[in-house]
Amino acid sequence: MSAQRIDALLTWGSQCLAGSESPRLDAAVLLAHAVGASRTWLHTWPEHTPGEAARERYRTLVERRAAGMPIAHLTGEREFWSLTLRVTPDTLVPRPETETLVEAALSLPRLPRHVLDLGTGSGAIAAALAHEWPAAKVDAVEHDERAAAVAGLNAQRLGLADRLTVYRGNWYEPLGTRRYELIVSNPPYIDADEPEPWRDDAAWEPRGALIAADAGLADIRVIAADARRHLATGGHLIVEHGWRQGGAVRRLLADYGFAGIQTHLDLAGRERATGGQWLQSSA
Repeated sequence: MSAQRIDALLTWGSQCLAGSESPRLDAAVLLAHAVGASRTWLHTWPEHTPGEAARERYRTLVERRAAGMPIAHLTGEREFWSLTLRVTPDTLVPRPETETLVEAALSLPRLPRHVLDLGTGSGAIAAALAHEWPAAKVDAVEHDERAAAVAGLNAQRLGLADRLTVYRGNWYEPLGTRRYELIVSNPPYIDADEPEPWRDDAAWEPRGALIAADAGLADIRVIAADARRHLATGGHLIVEHGWRQGGAVRRLLADYGFAGIQTHLDLAGRERATGGQWLQSSA
């Protein structure tokens, strides 16, 4: 790539990424990453000409983004709940709608002392709750070894490792008889026959973290059924789900004996997370 100023590089990148939902923003994020600066710096110094190595990094990043690769995979980072998280192709890219689950947890009337995040992936939800609740102890479980390593790294990078512990295993398997005041999860909930999700970022993400049997409800069913053995009396379970699954998840939680069932809407006004309270003394 020939020597070009910041403003010219941004224009070139935007043109290459015209098929993106936000071509100018994508170009700016990638150029900032390539030159090791902030987007604010780019706009402050539009006449600056980056070195050849930075320009070549930028060209490669733009080409990969044009092929559909997620921005988070290209930069290795994603912001979630104001926290900068390490992200790799082994984890889901944290999405804004998942912040609905965090908001639902934070709206609980009592601060939980012990919190569990199932299928933590990059650790986004666990890190957000540990960040907001300094007095809480957060456990996170992830079955994939590489994703669990990413979650552990994020806990360390964010200074949360003393209160956020990552376990490797399948759902409740590594937890023994431990009980929690709050269990949260963003589990796989997409039906394998649903064509809609296999666009954009999802096409590059691990399908095992997205697809579930039983019309996308299989893992939610397991989480709800076994939560009864891991929730303290009065504890809450909150799960993320597809925007068309709210009714099914409410019925499922009711079938398993949860009370006070409530569904929370995302910023688009769609049903995104449903929770209930476990009031029985044993399961």
